[in-house]
Amino acid sequence: MFTNLLRLISGPPPTGTDTNFVVSVNPRPKPVRDPRTERFILICWILIAIKHVAVIYACHHWPVPFHQLWINAPTFALGLLATVVYYGRR
Repeated sequence: MFTNLLRLISGPPPTGTDTNFVVSVNPRPKPVRDPRTERFILICWILIAIKHVAVIYACHHWPVPFHQLWINAPTFALGLLATVVYYGRR
């Protein structure tokens, strides 16, 4: 719609000019995943799970003035953010 409006205002293009918008497309190949990094991410998630269990046990076993999610939620959120950034990049 806007291109037709601009063409109406500016007039037709001069003859002999190249009016192609897309000249070429160069797709990037998918990045190669490093198996060591993926193993490290898996180990970190296992450690996060162990920490969650330990915090839940400690909060139920000893009287603490806060809920366990005050500790577990930020840990889970940062781990999820790091994982999404790694797998979401191009």
